[in-house]
Amino acid sequence: MYSVNNLSIHFTGEDLFRDVSFLIQPRDRIGLVGRNGAGKTTLLRMISGEQLPDSGEVVIPGGKTIGFLPQEVQFAPTLTVREETLKAFEEINRIESRISEWSHEADSRTDYDSEEYHRLISGLADLTEHYHLLGGQNRDEETEKVLLGLGFTHADFDKLLATFSGGWQMRVVLAKLILQRPDLLMLDEPTNHLDIESITWLETYLKDYPGAVILVSHDRAFLDNVSIRTIEISGGKIYDFKAPYSRYVELREQQLEHQQSVWANQQQEVKEIERFIERFRYKSTKAKQVQSRIKMLEKMDTRIPDALDQSAIHFRFPPAPPSGKVVFEAAGLGKAYGSHTVFENLDFAVLKGDAIAFVGRNGEGKTTLSRIIVGELDHEGNAKLGHNVRIGYFAQNQAQLLNGSLTVLQTLEEVADESVRTRLRTILGGFLFHGDDVDKRVSVLSGGEKTRLALARMLLTPVNLLVLDEPTNHLDMRSKDILKNALIHFNGTLIVVSHDRDFLQGLTSRVFEFKNRTIRQHLGDVYDFLEVRNIENLRALEAGNRNNSPQREAMPSENKLRYVQKKEEERELRKKKNEIGRIENEIEKMEAERHSIEKILAEPEANSAILNDGKLFSRYAELEQLIAGLYESLDALH
Repeated sequence: MYSVNNLSIHFTGEDLFRDVSFLIQPRDRIGLVGRNGAGKTTLLRMISGEQLPDSGEVVIPGGKTIGFLPQEVQFAPTLTVREETLKAFEEINRIESRISEWSHEADSRTDYDSEEYHRLISGLADLTEHYHLLGGQNRDEETEKVLLGLGFTHADFDKLLATFSGGWQMRVVLAKLILQRPDLLMLDEPTNHLDIESITWLETYLKDYPGAVILVSHDRAFLDNVSIRTIEISGGKIYDFKAPYSRYVELREQQLEHQQSVWANQQQEVKEIERFIERFRYKSTKAKQVQSRIKMLEKMDTRIPDALDQSAIHFRFPPAPPSGKVVFEAAGLGKAYGSHTVFENLDFAVLKGDAIAFVGRNGEGKTTLSRIIVGELDHEGNAKLGHNVRIGYFAQNQAQLLNGSLTVLQTLEEVADESVRTRLRTILGGFLFHGDDVDKRVSVLSGGEKTRLALARMLLTPVNLLVLDEPTNHLDMRSKDILKNALIHFNGTLIVVSHDRDFLQGLTSRVFEFKNRTIRQHLGDVYDFLEVRNIENLRALEAGNRNNSPQREAMPSENKLRYVQKKEEERELRKKKNEIGRIENEIEKMEAERHSIEKILAEPEANSAILNDGKLFSRYAELEQLIAGLYESLDALH
């Protein structure tokens, strides 16, 4: 069990968080959430020992190990993917080297009856046993399994790591952490570097991970599928619930409603006590009662309800200018970089009003096709924009393309025409740039701030085709929801590249699956695509991508689809029954406590000392509220 005790840290004279305490159990799956800048990464760095708190401590049990996914890494330029990954097995590698050294020594000796030789053979046997206990014989197999799961191919294993992009290099770091199997694994935004296939493989792996896991992520689906506990940092405090993120949001809203109700009742009680004190303050016959009420007020725990940070971007895309019926058309479209063919012979059309998701493994051509559509790349074959098509493009590295020497306001002034110049500060306010924020240099902005600024810049010119490549990276959940809502109400044509299933759900009506140098089209959103392919977590897609055959895969049979649906319904039924049982147990406990309080209230004279401090009345009112809420939840489940 790991213990975080009263951690506090201050930045620029303000508390990032204060007196934060919680325990981490050996098999915990914790989702650590909060808005950008709330302190999530800082908390992980303090737990890992990379950063010291201003006060408080983190207690790590003896012999326990911690693995932390860093934000930046450096590698030896001469190492391959396999060689760098195998560095995860430091102890196994050290033992293997010693076994080789001692075996060579044993082979070269002839003093078989000497005490030294027997010690050497005994030590060699102990080393060999320890090597097998650590799983050394499975090292290569485990390495291969993890690298394939994270999206590498067999052909990638012996390529120099320096030839891969930063995102792929981060996958190697993640692979090494997984293979080291620390007792506490902490991952900060791991899905930013992964495609959908790798994310779902990682979900499956983390569910069965033998140690504790803390995840920082803005991917709601990922958190819901892995975490069983949510800790949110907000306003310098933490809120800790034993529930996945979506359930946590519901519970937190209920808690706030309850706090507001208790607060209102308590304020009414305070007013009544104050009226009594004021009315009888100068009557000697009531002096004892007045003093009792004054003490009651002094002892009353009048906690102000939590005020959560509700700040989030707020905007709508301007109305789309009219365009032709066919927005983009491709015939025999292909793209190659030297000898590497990304895709070939693509034939498709994008029609006015389409909302299309590009999905598939990284490197299959999603970004490449996006750049061809917006006119940034040359190509083979025909690619034609429709009549009066005006494009808004958000590149995957859009935030990095901003001019760092300009201020926030100047970044918009650079592209704004006269009709919107007077509204630039208002537009920036909708993206959380207030007051002096507009005079900040772009170079000092965080990743999330740069993403928001790039989105604001897109609003200045009305367009009828939006092409968005990973627009949600660095956005917190509330901002992602608002962006999604704005896109749903956008009346133009949409193409979006994303690995965020929750963001894509309900947003698009067609899916383009990139695979084996071609694309396949599927009607519906991303979950319809996954259901039809019968690959709930894309394991089958991952396996299919390792097969170089370009043949189309057979559709699952109707019976198989019914079987999958039946299993899902049974899972939901079990989940509902478990929740009903939990609520009934809670009701039973609370009703027992309420009955105990009622017994005390029935004999006020005998229990005057207990009743005078007022806490019992508050607890009774609280129980009434909680029990009523639980019965409502129970009715909803039935």
